[in-house]
Amino acid sequence: MTNITDRTISTNSQDTYLTVLVDGFLLDRKISGRAPTTLRYYRQALKTFIAWADAQAVKEVTQLTPNIIRAFLLYLEETNHNAGGVAVFYRSVRALLRWYEFEFEPVGWSNPLRKVKAPKMPKQLLPPVSLEDVHALIDICDNDTLGLRDKAIFLMLLDTGARATELLSVNRDDVNTVTGEIIIKHGKGDKQRSVFLGRKARRALRASLKTRVDNTPALFVTKDIERLSYEGLNTVVRRRAEKAGITKPEIHAFRRAFAINMLRAGTDLITLQRLMGHADLQVLWRYLAQTNDDLMAAHAKGSPVDLHF
Repeated sequence: MTNITDRTISTNSQDTYLTVLVDGFLLDRKISGRAPTTLRYYRQALKTFIAWADAQAVKEVTQLTPNIIRAFLLYLEETNHNAGGVAVFYRSVRALLRWYEFEFEPVGWSNPLRKVKAPKMPKQLLPPVSLEDVHALIDICDNDTLGLRDKAIFLMLLDTGARATELLSVNRDDVNTVTGEIIIKHGKGDKQRSVFLGRKARRALRASLKTRVDNTPALFVTKDIERLSYEGLNTVVRRRAEKAGITKPEIHAFRRAFAINMLRAGTDLITLQRLMGHADLQVLWRYLAQTNDDLMAAHAKGSPVDLHF
């Protein structure tokens, strides 16, 4: 692990202790209306940051330097966090330090993160989950309570394009099982939008809900009747994939599959942008990784030589 030697002199004010600051920061974010999923990301990332900093004998914000933060990012890379995960930690620490600067206006303190470059995100095209793999996941789901739940989850992830955290935060009252409209109340940026289920996904959801005898508002619950968490969903996908004999797909790969398959079906980009809850089209391009077959089909359809000679 990187040895940290360049620390600044700490003060005795409790307002500078990282644990105290994180509590204040999370309270401020909650009062300002941040989505529960955003709060959870902040809480988990900053908990890891504080634990690492404490192991380096860094307990106060005044002890943080650019090199200490760089060492933390390097630690994340060395412990097998991917580029996207490292970026989440970077943004969380950045938000905390910006809040501290605005909230306390510390005299003589300079935000060390300003000298630390944000982690570079990979530009490679990430694959969607294959429809064959989704079929395999569904086929091994039994018709019991958990099997029907998991089948509904897989179909809904693929059919709505919603982020997993968005879908897991949905309550039963947010879903119209007749029309298929689902209201995402806290999307990214705390924006509300509607996503939709087709006929087959609606049928799967209704079958799942018929097995429920509890009064828990959450749309998806565990066997202990608690709201299914992201970690719980990840476990569900892993276990179902092992049973189906396939490589476990990333949960976000369902969202990429929604995007590429909607594009193949002729959905325009503006509509797709609204369904997926993106602020601009630029972000959407990451999901539209067309395969060689797509490109070949497009060329065959529009070849100027074949059409005009």
